[in-house]
Amino acid sequence: MRFLIFGDVVGKIGRQALARVLPELRQQYQPDVVLANGENLAHGLGMTEKTLADVLDAGVTLLTGGNHVWDKPEGIELMRRPDARIIRPANYPPGAPGVGWKTLSVDGKTVLVVNLLGRVFMKDLVDNPFRTFDSIVTEHPADVVIVDFHGEASSERNAFGWYADGRATIIYGTHTHIPTADARILPQGTAFVTDVGMTGARDSVIGVDPATSIPQFVTAIPQRYVWPETGPAWVHAMLVDVDPLAHRAVAVERLHREVTIS
Repeated sequence: MRFLIFGDVVGKIGRQALARVLPELRQQYQPDVVLANGENLAHGLGMTEKTLADVLDAGVTLLTGGNHVWDKPEGIELMRRPDARIIRPANYPPGAPGVGWKTLSVDGKTVLVVNLLGRVFMKDLVDNPFRTFDSIVTEHPADVVIVDFHGEASSERNAFGWYADGRATIIYGTHTHIPTADARILPQGTAFVTDVGMTGARDSVIGVDPATSIPQFVTAIPQRYVWPETGPAWVHAMLVDVDPLAHRAVAVERLHREVTIS
């Protein structure tokens, strides 16, 4: 069983880059499931029906989220739909719109996809992601368990990888937009990477035009960000092969593509 996983897809340029590259990757690698993080789809902040449709139509099976899923009212309403193909972090308190996990059926096997939000250096007051994971996997046994751990601190994401090794099949980090060079299979069979990296503008500060990002660091005055829509774009992804009978990952590979969006 093969999984193709993208990190944060940032803005219009990210959506278009994904749509450009995904058909080629699907043909080359023949994944059974394609996942992507959709919290930055709409001009970098949240999602709309159109931006969600853009990536689903491109071939994404299911989208995960993060702290920015609440940034657009339209996106919040989308998550309320029972058939929504997007999940938000499961450790938001009860009553939050949407769901934090979904199951997929792949070749007669059950795939559980879980979304969690880290707490270190994050502003949202969420429940403990480690304990939330424990509850979900206990209540919803599956042949394959995949976790998008959306967080700021690499230490927290690494700790979770070791904590869930052997219970999750794939754990990947999102949120920082910077790909890390530590993709590997942990001792108990879990494929892990601290951050997959974004799909978005290459010549940017994590997706934002440097001309509108740098002044905030220099002056400490908040700026109105501009998100580039054309130019070179990076596409970062993670390819994982899984043995569902053994509940283990057997191969993991980082993928990188670059395209120009005009």
